Amino acid sequence: MATSSDCLFCTIVAGDIPNDTVYETDTVLAFRDITPRANSHVLVIPKSHEDTLGQMADDDPTSVAELFTAAREVARREGIEETGYRVVSNVGADAGQEVFHVHVHVLGAQKLGPVGPGQR
Repeated sequence: MATSSDCLFCTIVAGDIPNDTVYETDTVLAFRDITPRANSHVLVIPKSHEDTLGQMADDDPTSVAELFTAAREVARREGIEETGYRVVSNVGADAGQEVFHVHVHVLGAQKLGPVGPGQR
């Protein structure tokens, strides 16, 4: 499994930084965001290091499917699968990606507004 010694999420996967795990498989880890933007805000990451979702799609498209399958399972466990949830991935610095390890945000448990230019 590829890791990066200077990557925050790789350090979490290694168990060196504690987290509030919601879901875990051999290839994916999902844990609560420490600065939540919604009542339910869970990060889903691959255990193997890839900088961006685009890179991951090029290197191993199957792992992208596993990431989104895990996001749905997180929504089910959080009790938001039926009421609705949002899955967001910021790809690259201009999109707001802060940690360059693939991750998706699963947001829900509240009414979420529309997403578009100039809206948050």
